[in-house]
Amino acid sequence: MYILGLSCFYHDSAAVLVQDGRLIAAAQEERFTRRKHDERFPRNAIAYCLAEAGVDSSQLDHVGFYEKPFVKFERILTTYLNTAPKGLPSFLTSMPLWLKEKLWMKYLIQKELHWDNDIVFIPHHLAHAASAFLVSPFPSAAILTIDGVGEWSSATKGFGDGHRITLTHELRFPHSLGLVYSAFTYYCGFKVNSGEYKLMGLAPYGKPKYVGLIKDHLIDIKSDGSFQLNLHYFSYEYGLRMINRKFLQLFGNHPPRKPHEPLTQHHKDVAMSIQQVTEEVVLKMATSLYRETGNRNLCMAGGVALNCVANGRIIRETHFKDLFIQPAAGDAGGALGVAYYIYNCVLENERSAVMDHVYFGPGFSSRDVELFLKSKKVKYRKFTREAALIREVAKKIAAQRVVGWFQGRMEWGPRALGNRSILADPRNPDNQGRVNRKIKFREDFRPFAPSVLEQYSDVYFDLDRPSPFMLLVAQVHKNRRTIPAVTHVDGSARIHTVSKTHNYLYWQLLEEFRRQTGCPVLINTSFNVRGEPIVCTPEEAFNCFMGTDMDDLALGNFLIRKEDVTVTHKHKRFRQQFALD
Repeated sequence: MYILGLSCFYHDSAAVLVQDGRLIAAAQEERFTRRKHDERFPRNAIAYCLAEAGVDSSQLDHVGFYEKPFVKFERILTTYLNTAPKGLPSFLTSMPLWLKEKLWMKYLIQKELHWDNDIVFIPHHLAHAASAFLVSPFPSAAILTIDGVGEWSSATKGFGDGHRITLTHELRFPHSLGLVYSAFTYYCGFKVNSGEYKLMGLAPYGKPKYVGLIKDHLIDIKSDGSFQLNLHYFSYEYGLRMINRKFLQLFGNHPPRKPHEPLTQHHKDVAMSIQQVTEEVVLKMATSLYRETGNRNLCMAGGVALNCVANGRIIRETHFKDLFIQPAAGDAGGALGVAYYIYNCVLENERSAVMDHVYFGPGFSSRDVELFLKSKKVKYRKFTREAALIREVAKKIAAQRVVGWFQGRMEWGPRALGNRSILADPRNPDNQGRVNRKIKFREDFRPFAPSVLEQYSDVYFDLDRPSPFMLLVAQVHKNRRTIPAVTHVDGSARIHTVSKTHNYLYWQLLEEFRRQTGCPVLINTSFNVRGEPIVCTPEEAFNCFMGTDMDDLALGNFLIRKEDVTVTHKHKRFRQQFALD
């Protein structure tokens, strides 16, 4: 049985293919189109999933979509009517797309797939809940989903048991924690639905001086984590912007920061303040959910579940013992959720899938890579023994060279977890600035995540469990502050634990680096530059390598040194396009 799950038309469109309950392939459209957070219909992602399984659309048994378009349209139309005439410009912008495409999703999918059967549509937050619970290791669990908005829901609480999911509470638009966080993201000069993680990274540089102001004027938080917003300060209900003049007046008439303007202490303090308020809401939601269910397992999804600082506090400060967060917690994960909802909840098949890794994207053979390198007349060194490649790459990183690491199948979700990564030595404090400015072309304040051998994670970090998806933040032990390039300004780190079972090649590299240096940790940042999706193909990896100051590229079992290749005008243009002013 083949089931195709789809998400699209808001951000992070994606496709997922499940065969007899087993996840065969999963990918976001952005990785193929090179348009970050691509929201368009996932034609390329679908084609990849079908090709990976060796089937065509005629062999699909079921197709599902991650929300109910007519219910969402009802919410949008109702909101415009309730806020008229203020929403007229936004209404005129959005309606043509709804009337042309979004309302006719069933027929669009059928046309694209040459599919004559029905499409299964489920609510957005049910897709989030399914994406977390149905592939979790828990037979039963409490479920919490928080994002911007689906149809009407912006957050839901409930529980899962076996192959059944029950959502018991919801918070409804326009009262949305995700949208409030996005409003502050916009105010601080970052892109909505893209830059929220930058706001989280900026927060430790500030002080929470505006927490009282936010809670007195913007948000009324109840003991169970539910809240009401003072909508007089926001314009996302009806406008093309997130905030209005009253919001600016509340924060001292500081205008919204433009993307390339300097970050001031004001922005840092604002970021810390909304981060603390967000953490308070999430903790209260989780605490009340535990009281309601009594279940010590928690599953989470939705964009706010990517706030790994809040996630770390759930582990430390609530009664939940175990936590599973869908690695693609945002809208992309809804494609996975609807596929498994069909398999487990609609068709009532027993659960058998546990998502213990994320390597479900395209992979490339050694022959593919060598043909590409020969076509570019690139000088390379080919390794016939895996151990020799590992030894050489670890040696280069220890010698303070930055290495692009392209191996195996691409990761599912927004994090690079050892197959499409840029690696460097975390012991050298200069590497944090060097990799940010010269390779990633991004802001200096942005922290890097450590990859650590799983068996050493509690030695270096205040963390008592694996963090295989880089979704938990914890403190670096004070006696282990020997890894400054991955230690944030507040002494924390967003941790990626690496196990021998789930990524043996990357585990071997970390183990060899430990053997050579005594340090079982590497800087691990995604293989891309600012504003670009993570690389998918060998050619994209090579172009990124050539357009930046990376020193070496490990492309499968081939190793390329920057000294041995010629930087072309194309690669110089790449650098100019993405370099910071």
